[in-house]
Amino acid sequence: MAERLAVRTAPRAAPARTAAVSALKELGQLDIAIYRTIAETPTETLDGPMRRLSDVADKSKLWLGLAAAMAAVGGRTGRRAAVTGLVAVGLDSALVNIGFKFAARRTRPDRDAAGVPADRRVPMPHSASFPSGHSASAFAFATSVAQVQPVAAAPLLLLASAVGYSRVHTGVHYPGDVVIGTLIGATVGQLVGSRLPRSAAGRRWAVLRPEKASQ
Repeated sequence: MAERLAVRTAPRAAPARTAAVSALKELGQLDIAIYRTIAETPTETLDGPMRRLSDVADKSKLWLGLAAAMAAVGGRTGRRAAVTGLVAVGLDSALVNIGFKFAARRTRPDRDAAGVPADRRVPMPHSASFPSGHSASAFAFATSVAQVQPVAAAPLLLLASAVGYSRVHTGVHYPGDVVIGTLIGATVGQLVGSRLPRSAAGRRWAVLRPEKASQ
């Protein structure tokens, strides 16, 4: 029976597989074309700020600094938001660096061939290009914090978007790396932001009212 099913589905599967391969190839070509277009477009005003933003977001320094500021001046809500954001960044970093980058192993862009101006460049990482870890961490932090402090959603998401773009502008990532990194980070941030504050609230309630928690 399994053999008959395989024979019946094989003619249908082959065209679908061919179409999927062709679509992925075209997306890859589009990815490279957008990367080259950005590299070739003169943007002297943006080059310095994008380079500095990319640098400050390296190793999550930007998010650590923002978390420290929120914890220092934001009261109880600020501290909860800071912890939530850092937990999201930690989980996201492990998922991206241990999981996705190791599995994908996409080669970094060739900045020389694309003509990325020297004034834009930051050090080229040695890790795989796909997905963008900077973008993933940025959106993990922004999305998770936004659920604890909604007022911070717009500025944090705007900042995260700028960090993601800076990685393409400086030539170390293709646009597709940033798009997928953004989706991964936003998903992790959504999960952590929706779960962690509730879990913390539940633990506090259990400490205050143990007889209720045990029922």
